[in-house]
Amino acid sequence: MVMDETNELIEQRFKKLDDLHGLGINPYEGRFQPETNAETLKAQYQSTAKETLEAEVVPASVAGRIVAMRDFGKASFAHIQDATGKIQIYLKKDVLGEKYALVKKLDIGDIVGVSGRLFRTRTEELTVEVRDIVLLSKALRPLPEKWHGLKDIEIRYRQRYVDLIVNPEVKGIFAKRSAIIKSIRDFLESKGFIEVETPMMHQIPGGAAARPFKTHHNALDLDLYLRIAPELYLKRLLVGGYERVFELNKNFRNEGISTKHNPEFTMLEFYMAYKDYNFLMSFTEEIFAFVANKVLGTLKVPYGDAVIDLTPPWPRIPMLDALKQKGVPEDIMTDPEKAAAWARSKKLDIPTGASHAKVLDEIFKEFVESELVQPAFITDYPVELSPLAKRKTDNPELVERFELFIAAREIANAFSELNDPVDQKGRFLKQVEAKQMGDEEAHWMDEDFVRALEYGMPPAAGEGIGIDRLVMLLTDSQSIRDIILFPQLKPEQ
Repeated sequence: MVMDETNELIEQRFKKLDDLHGLGINPYEGRFQPETNAETLKAQYQSTAKETLEAEVVPASVAGRIVAMRDFGKASFAHIQDATGKIQIYLKKDVLGEKYALVKKLDIGDIVGVSGRLFRTRTEELTVEVRDIVLLSKALRPLPEKWHGLKDIEIRYRQRYVDLIVNPEVKGIFAKRSAIIKSIRDFLESKGFIEVETPMMHQIPGGAAARPFKTHHNALDLDLYLRIAPELYLKRLLVGGYERVFELNKNFRNEGISTKHNPEFTMLEFYMAYKDYNFLMSFTEEIFAFVANKVLGTLKVPYGDAVIDLTPPWPRIPMLDALKQKGVPEDIMTDPEKAAAWARSKKLDIPTGASHAKVLDEIFKEFVESELVQPAFITDYPVELSPLAKRKTDNPELVERFELFIAAREIANAFSELNDPVDQKGRFLKQVEAKQMGDEEAHWMDEDFVRALEYGMPPAAGEGIGIDRLVMLLTDSQSIRDIILFPQLKPEQ
């Protein structure tokens, strides 16, 4: 029934399209320059008295989409919506003359340009009395649900263009996303960083443990991979003499889709010469506080049922200590067989032959991660989980690494960068062995990166921050699809 009704409305609009052509009206004129917008008019004249508007004859020229309309025969009221908001317009036959024939062919969703003067209605609403009107775009499909909103989540994501029209709060989320990214750029540039661009197609996918997307370069007859991280290229720039670089980048990881993860996602990665992971923890607190204050004006961020307090400092907890605090037996920290047996007794899916570090990581994800609601740094991971990080001097089985968890999800990953080419090559070789044993996410050998390290890379610290998850946090969005304009979806049926 709904589909039949929609088809009937579409047919009616196509009929009006023909009628407009018959009247000599171009339904897609495309020539109108608005001189102002709804927000500006309201800001300037919202408090201006009715009598003053009448006496001064204030001109107004605006354009927008019709989102509401009431026809009274020889006159009509409508609301048009532009990028800044809505304003009412008044269309009168004895003012518009022959152009009132156009008004009779208008529908909700049409985009128009109008010129006229401001006045107040009997209910005191600021309104444009239209003296001239141009149809800029005839909408051939009606807005959803009798034009009162779009609620179906799947349709909202698939037809984001409609979602943005009928749900103004969605536009607010993406405006905030833009402000978050701008504030990050402003902060890093104020600290002496330069923004760079590195390749998105790699011969060797590296910089993270993930399965890549594969493509093919026809001219070179070469298989390439969409990047899973820009890390190894950015560290090559440290070798080349840049001491502070960052990239706001798109990464692609051929993994599952969930409310927390989209295969195509946005990351901030930055690198600083002559710093370590301890410095980065304080620096990260500074970044988050700056962005939250800039965008929200507060460090107390509502998220779901919680209020996240971003006020520094945040706890710094070694990974193994975090496991102990959750009641994980201490002996499994040193005994691989006991660790695997204990994990399986807790119904965790542990593959045969899984390394000790991988088992501990699975236990951490199950028993610790979900408890990390307030900001916390988890530090000092096993070497195997961090093949690009510098070893701890006092315990070479661990590395100088942290992950930042907020709202029970990882939001940043950082470490003191490994700059020893011999150690790096050895770790790559162990990753190659793991890949040959079936680990699809293991790192590849990158001989050129090792060669770069052999020229000498200064001691440095580097970090990746998930922009999508940061935006989720600062907009109180529970699904990553709510903060990506066009998330990846299954083909439409």
